[in-house]
Amino acid sequence: MVKNEKQHIEKTRAKQGFPADSPEPYKIAASTPFDFGAKNLTPYGGLFPVSTMLEKLGFKKLIEETLTIHRIPRVMTIYQFLLGMVLAIYVGFSRLNHLRFVAQDPMLIGILQVGKLPPQCTFWRFLTSLPVTVAQQLLKLQRLLRERVWEAANVQLPSITLDTDTTVHTLYGRQMGARKSYNPKNKGKKSYQPILTFVAETREYIGGELRNGDRPTGAQIARHLEAVFAAVPRCVRKIFGRADAGFYCWDAVQAYEKHKVSFIIVARKTPRLLEELEKAHWRPSPKTDADEQCEFQYQPEGWGKAYRFIALRYLKEDQTPKPQYQLFATPKYIYRVFVTNMKAPIDLLVWVYNQRAGAENLIKEANNDAGLAAHPSEQWAANCVHFQLAMLAYNLNCWLLLFNREEKVQADDLKHTTLVTARLRFLFVAAKIWRHAGRVGISYSDQYPERGLFQRLMDRLRNIVSSQGKFQPVLASALRL
Repeated sequence: MVKNEKQHIEKTRAKQGFPADSPEPYKIAASTPFDFGAKNLTPYGGLFPVSTMLEKLGFKKLIEETLTIHRIPRVMTIYQFLLGMVLAIYVGFSRLNHLRFVAQDPMLIGILQVGKLPPQCTFWRFLTSLPVTVAQQLLKLQRLLRERVWEAANVQLPSITLDTDTTVHTLYGRQMGARKSYNPKNKGKKSYQPILTFVAETREYIGGELRNGDRPTGAQIARHLEAVFAAVPRCVRKIFGRADAGFYCWDAVQAYEKHKVSFIIVARKTPRLLEELEKAHWRPSPKTDADEQCEFQYQPEGWGKAYRFIALRYLKEDQTPKPQYQLFATPKYIYRVFVTNMKAPIDLLVWVYNQRAGAENLIKEANNDAGLAAHPSEQWAANCVHFQLAMLAYNLNCWLLLFNREEKVQADDLKHTTLVTARLRFLFVAAKIWRHAGRVGISYSDQYPERGLFQRLMDRLRNIVSSQGKFQPVLASALRL
């Protein structure tokens, strides 16, 4: 018998039995009753992984061993004061008077193990009592924490790229050290000009300092670079450095050469350099956005020896919009010039430097999200300490991302989640803290969309252990290039 499929198509069978009852939705209207009887609720449930990471990495002991603070407060310990301010900045309250909004939050006071936070005047007195040396000690504290994070998160980068840059913080008070200097967005207003250096692969802040509003001198730049190189993790064997024209000086080049760093720096316009550009041999540049390119050996005035200079130039008649590069112009051309000790082709070196634009985004994130530009005091020492506390809060997000990365991901594919996005996804999580039979626990919503990532992160953080002075990796695959 031949079966005709057109006539003998089986119909889809209907489901037998009664369908499962769908839960009736909660209907909330203007007349819905409300009260304030619920206890131990917090909107900052995401602070639990942060406190777990710091506890497992021995943050409290590091503070006791690293910081030398002779004044002993009564209401809380030094560790509780510093951790409270860092967590408040991480939450988004960058000013001390904002602490009153979380003074009785059960998650924060549970982590600090206090009944409630003291009034803001107590935090003010504590901050202003700290000497300026505490700022450098906090930088050392971050270096020690970074080494432990890299060991526990199995970060084994053989080479890193350091992006160094300055930023301008316009001041609206009477802060010490304020100067009227380079401030293109608010000309004529006093400002600070801090220096910061980031690791391009992991987006971590590795070194920096608060500075007055004057342009940094060569000696100050060299001192900053020396401190940064001292903070590089021990597993790193090769360092690349990138900097803008503000760091174009012989002192910076000497610091790079001393530590065998492969660097590329934007050159500043000088009459002698323009003469070299005019007599250089130019050829077409098909692999860049420029019209022509050249390279030559040149020794600037005051430098110990000649270095390789590479340059791009653009015709002024070309009205095509160009990115906001650091340029200098002549009547006919616009130039981009770099000094480097690397031997790679010009187009590759220009591409390498263009990736430095990510550092400007990191500075913007630190300024806007971590409260770096909020200088709370008129005293210089207090502002220096607050600067390092803000950058420690910024680094907490970077370190959590290292622990929460996917297995087998490489450094080139490592994505960065900004602090403001991480707050929305992982920090602002409703939770209830309960106590029963002598046990304290935290309950999260069963509708939390990131529960899988949250659980994986907590499992990794709880597995952090130290053995013979080293932290065992909690991720099977190492993070490499």
